[in-house]
Amino acid sequence: MSATPLDRLFLALADGTRRAVLARLAAGPASVGELAEPFDMAMPSFLDHIRRLEDLGLIETEKQGRTRICRLRPGALAPARAWMADQRQLWEDRTDRLEALLAELQQTPKSDSGDTT
Repeated sequence: MSATPLDRLFLALADGTRRAVLARLAAGPASVGELAEPFDMAMPSFLDHIRRLEDLGLIETEKQGRTRICRLRPGALAPARAWMADQRQLWEDRTDRLEALLAELQQTPKSDSGDTT
């Protein structure tokens, strides 16, 4: 079975380093060096995370002189947001039905089972 774009998006988001990079970029563009600063990893390893985010279309990079600037791509997280909204609606509908069933069961009078006195 081949991974769908949504599968790849959630796989990218499953990594804490990549989520932290995206969170930082939500505040505005930053250089790769600035993004790498808080992480205790070699630059080649960090660049793998940047490439992964760029390959998935979550960020875009641009070389300015000797510096590579990263920024979020507008709407890149929209497929995940839409999927989560669908799931939220599904579960809200299910809990509403469960709540209605429980209310109905609580209103149903209990029968005297086995009491013959």
